[in-house]
Amino acid sequence: MDFELSPRATELRNRMLVFMDECVYPAEAIYEEQMAATPDPHAHPQIIEDLKVEASSRGLWNLFMPHVTEWTPDPVNNVDYAHLAELSGRSMHLAPESMNCSAPDTGNMEVLSLFGTPEQQDTWLQPLLAGEIRSAFAMTEPAVASSDATNIELRIERDGDHYVLNGRKWWTSGAASERCKIMIVMGKTDPEAPRHTQQSMILVPMDTPGVVKERFLPVFGYQDREGHAEVSFTDVRVPVGNLIGTEGSGFAIAQARLGPGRIHHCMRCIGVAERALELMCRRVTERVAFGRPIAEQGVVREWIADSRIEIEQARLLTLKAAYLMDTVGTRGAAIEISAIKVVVPNIALKVVDRAIQAFGGAGVSDDVPLARMYAGLRTLRLADGPDEVHRRQVARTELARYSNR
Repeated sequence: MDFELSPRATELRNRMLVFMDECVYPAEAIYEEQMAATPDPHAHPQIIEDLKVEASSRGLWNLFMPHVTEWTPDPVNNVDYAHLAELSGRSMHLAPESMNCSAPDTGNMEVLSLFGTPEQQDTWLQPLLAGEIRSAFAMTEPAVASSDATNIELRIERDGDHYVLNGRKWWTSGAASERCKIMIVMGKTDPEAPRHTQQSMILVPMDTPGVVKERFLPVFGYQDREGHAEVSFTDVRVPVGNLIGTEGSGFAIAQARLGPGRIHHCMRCIGVAERALELMCRRVTERVAFGRPIAEQGVVREWIADSRIEIEQARLLTLKAAYLMDTVGTRGAAIEISAIKVVVPNIALKVVDRAIQAFGGAGVSDDVPLARMYAGLRTLRLADGPDEVHRRQVARTELARYSNR
């Protein structure tokens, strides 16, 4: 297996390192000031737009797309993007969006590029690729166990030249922002069809009559800037041309979308863990307790050693999954993707937790980014499938080797 960066990705990574040092890290304090100056937790501070202009001018734009299209004629592969996404994870709330590589837009853009009609691509994909609008993905529902996507109950019914949607979604990431103009919604078009062909995906503009943002859901008390919304759909009518793919293809499209999305999350998580370890090491070398630097305490050295070992293990497994995606495809890498989806957020959480302990009271405050890191990472043990579902997939594959013995 070859995990080395290609010459092009090496050049992009070097450019990205400079961008992070010169632009992103200095912008973090400006971002906090601009957000503090507005009562709206879902505001869009000017610093984001400034960073987007700078990233685009440096050629650090839409790097996530692994397949050749008319919009990405020379994409990086998944192994290359793994190294780049890790860097962006070091400033999770600024770097990905500044390079137009943040969820849920990345997954939605991939869906539209692979399955969208020319009209859908012109109307929605182009402005997303340009960073002019944001989008949301509405799949999870409050009334059912959404870890099993076949449980989805929102109805999508054909009525002449329109589809009519009725139901409720929640954890619709991105929907709180006024810049979010379009949702990809998953619902049932035929409850009597075979289990995995009952669902379809459809484009629903946010301003469609009958779409109501009922509330915005906090994560451990934090309101993410783009937000997680509970959204109701009451007799929502959209043209039949808004259907993505064909009726009954929703589940298959979801799997095509979630595979890359899961690995992108894991790549960025490693960047979060690396920054947390860096913050911890700086803290313990600067602080003195009981007459000597905290770094000289045996337990602290154990935290640091374990963190470095675990991060390296997580990175290698993630790179293996990326390599398999490049060589045998998402389906061929399914077990490795499930494995990293369990391993990486859990390891990153451990590292952040140790860093919080090293910082003491400051670690749970907003003076350092560790508490927000923890909240985001803990969410990823649920998002895109909970740990238990991914463990189930890994165990099922492992046991299948013995089923005929």
